[in-house]
Amino acid sequence: MTTSGSALARDLTVPVHGGRLAVTHWPGDGPPVVALHGITANSLAFAALADALPGIDLYAPDLRGRAGSAELPGPYGPGAHVDDVVALLDHLGLARAVLVGHSMGAFVAALAAARHPDRFPRVVLVDGGLGFPPPPGTDIDALLKAVIGPAMDRLSMTFESAEDYLAFFRAHPALAPHWGPQVTGYVTRDLTGRAPGLRSSCVLDAVRADGAAVLHDPEVLAAVHQPQVRGELLWAERGLLDEPQGLYDAGRVTAAALDPARMPARRIDGTNHYSVLFRPAVDEVAAAVRGAVDAPAGG
Repeated sequence: MTTSGSALARDLTVPVHGGRLAVTHWPGDGPPVVALHGITANSLAFAALADALPGIDLYAPDLRGRAGSAELPGPYGPGAHVDDVVALLDHLGLARAVLVGHSMGAFVAALAAARHPDRFPRVVLVDGGLGFPPPPGTDIDALLKAVIGPAMDRLSMTFESAEDYLAFFRAHPALAPHWGPQVTGYVTRDLTGRAPGLRSSCVLDAVRADGAAVLHDPEVLAAVHQPQVRGELLWAERGLLDEPQGLYDAGRVTAAALDPARMPARRIDGTNHYSVLFRPAVDEVAAAVRGAVDAPAGG
């Protein structure tokens, strides 16, 4: 069992291609929800959401190439994650589940709903899932580094102790004001190796494959626009480093021409890319998830 905030979680593994997928499960008597984390994150990114959804049966995998699933081999990419999530539902004997995705995980959620609308009838996309293709000839590695910046740099760093690793995150401008047991648990889950060579568990090839797909794969970019993908897009006001410009703004979202009847979009004020998953903002995410759970089938 894993304690994260007030919600008590348990760890399980699920057979998938190449091995076993690590999953954090916050048990509940209510409908099943599967939460998919960002490109260098892990399942405990959703600890606060679990607290905000008492009764919901919440499953959050460590996606292939991260944390407890770091040993799973390639191929990587959103399509592989979709296959893993379908395998999770099959293993649990679930016909369908609501999907929540944050950042890169939102693109996976939209792709899963596009490919398997009968299994994933509703999605909640949190600061991700809506992409904008770069100009032809763009250096994808350079663009990825520009977008996720320090998160990418961390993958090549080593730390002499767990305390040094936590200090690195305590200095992060988007995380520092929200530091507490849940953030500590989230960042610690990513730590692997032995001192003085502690490092992130994220597999660089997995991050590159997922990032490249999110930036320019036509199927991934088109998923949120497919008529069978239904739900809600919630976007953070501020960016990955708490800078004023977030990943989205009203102009970009309007220009994307999402169907408001099928995929309404709204900003969560006073949040950045990470704090949107922390209290109090996560209560708005939780409300969207409950709305998705309660939505009529096919509605």
